[in-house]
Amino acid sequence: MTGLLLRLFVKNYKDTDSPQVRSACGKVAGLVGIVCNLLLCAGKFLIGTLSGALSIAADAVNNLSDAASSIITLLGFKLAEKPADDEHPFGHARLEYLSGLMVSALILIIGAMLLVSSVKKLFSPDPETVAVSAVLIIVLLLSIAGKLWLMLFYKKVGRHIKSASLEASSADSRNDVLSTAAVLLACVTGALIQRFTGHDVGGYIDGAMGVLVALFILVSGFGIAKDTISPLLGEPADPELVRSIRDDILAHDKVLGIHDLIVHDYGPGQRFATVHVEMDMRIPPLDAHDIIDNIEMDFRKNHHIELVIHYDPVVTDDAEANRIHAHMVQAARDIDPALSLHDFRMVRGQSHNNLIFDLAVPKQLRGKEKELHQRLLDALSDEPKKYYLVITYDEAAFNALPASAGSE
Repeated sequence: MTGLLLRLFVKNYKDTDSPQVRSACGKVAGLVGIVCNLLLCAGKFLIGTLSGALSIAADAVNNLSDAASSIITLLGFKLAEKPADDEHPFGHARLEYLSGLMVSALILIIGAMLLVSSVKKLFSPDPETVAVSAVLIIVLLLSIAGKLWLMLFYKKVGRHIKSASLEASSADSRNDVLSTAAVLLACVTGALIQRFTGHDVGGYIDGAMGVLVALFILVSGFGIAKDTISPLLGEPADPELVRSIRDDILAHDKVLGIHDLIVHDYGPGQRFATVHVEMDMRIPPLDAHDIIDNIEMDFRKNHHIELVIHYDPVVTDDAEANRIHAHMVQAARDIDPALSLHDFRMVRGQSHNNLIFDLAVPKQLRGKEKELHQRLLDALSDEPKKYYLVITYDEAAFNALPASAGSE
C-alpha cells in the first residue's frame, strides 16, 4: 500500500537522494495523515454523539490534534523546499528537523496531560462504571486498526527517505494505538470484574493503565526530541554515507587514497563535504585538476552532495619512503586499528631523516600522545638509519578515513 501511494503521487520515488523526491514523499505522508486523522475524528465524534459515549467523543479530539501534527509535518517538508537566500545560503532543509521537534513537543505535552489526569483518576476514581457496549468496542478496535496502519505507513516512508519528522509521526501514531488499547482494556476488564465480583474497580484500572501509557509516551517523546535535536547540533555522518563517498572516490583509477573526510549536514538532501584526495605527483597539475572537477561534478549530479576536494600530491617513486611509510601505517594499526596517519613525507638529513606526518587519534587514545610517539619510534628501532618523528596530532572524527599506502 505504501509503495503504491508513492508510485502514484511521486515520480522517481526511489531516488531518495534527491531533495525534490524526499519533499514529495514527505508531503504525501503528511496529506495521508491529515485525511486519516480527520476521518477518524469525524467518525468517532459522530458515533460518540449518537451513542452518548463521551469517551469516544473525547478521543475524537485527540485525532484532531494528530491531524494538526500532520499539518506541521506537511508544512515542514513544504518550507524545507525553499531555495537558498542571502540569509540562509545553505537552504532551509533543516526546517524538516524543526517540524519533527514540534511533533515531539506535542507528544510530550499529551504525555504530561495524560499522566496528570491518570494520577488523579488513580487516587480519585470515578464512581460511575464506564458503559461498555458493542458500538464502543467496535469503534475503538477500528481506531486501533487505523492508527496501526498509519504508524506502519509513516515508518515505511520515514525509513525510505530517512526522515526524523516522519519517524516522530510514526511514534505518535504508535502511542495512540497504545492509549486506545489501554482504554479498551481498562473498560472491558473493569466491566468483567464488576460483573463477576460486584466490585467497581474500573476507575483504578483505567488510572493505572493511563499512568503506564503516559510514562511510555513521555519516554518516547524525549527520545524523539533527542533524535531531532542531534542533527541540529551537529552529529557524525552516517557510516553508510561515508563508505559510499569513499568507495566512489576510490573508484577513480588515478586516486591513490583519501583522508580527512568531513560531511556537513544542512538538512536532508542538503549535504556538503570536504575531503583530501591523494594522487601521483607526476600527473600534470591541469590533468589532476580535471580529474578532481569530474569527481566533484559526479557527486553533485548523482549523489546531490556538494563536494570540495583538496589535492594531495603523493611521491610514488621513492622506495625508502614508501617502505617506511607502510611500516609506520602497520605500526599504528598494531597499536589500535582506529589509529591512522596521513600526509606522510620524509625529509633527509646527514645524521638522520625526519618523518613528518599527521596522526588521527581516536577518542580512546586522546591524552596519550607521548606514549604513541614513543611506541611509533620504537617500531623503527631495527632500522639501520636514524629517524626522528615530527607528528601533528589530529582528533579523529567519526568519518575520518585512513591514508593511502603512498607517501607525500
